[in-house]
Amino acid sequence: MRFLADMGVSKRIVEDLRSKGHDAVHLREEGLQKLPDKDIFKKAIHENRIILTFDLDFGEIIAFSERAIVSAIIFRLHNTRTPFVMQRLYQVLSGVSDVIEEGCVVTVEDSRYRVRKLPVD
Repeated sequence: MRFLADMGVSKRIVEDLRSKGHDAVHLREEGLQKLPDKDIFKKAIHENRIILTFDLDFGEIIAFSERAIVSAIIFRLHNTRTPFVMQRLYQVLSGVSDVIEEGCVVTVEDSRYRVRKLPVD
């Protein structure tokens, strides 16, 4: 899978994804740490990447998707330590692998996750 990590996501998570064979990039690696959300979504759409973020603004995700195929994994965790975030990410990926590349928003919480297919009508 192809991932784009937002600034709130640890670079260690990106490195771990790469070690498992995924194509993952972090905004900081590309000097894009100040890229506006709208442009992050355009980049993800253009590069066919799944956004990893702690940004909770679901409304922006829908607005910026412009009905294009884009997926985002949004972390809403109490425990934001990197090992726990990685654990939750891999648990969720194994459960959503059949829909994640079709355009959806996955909200990840400490003990559960929700999937909303896009576009939401």
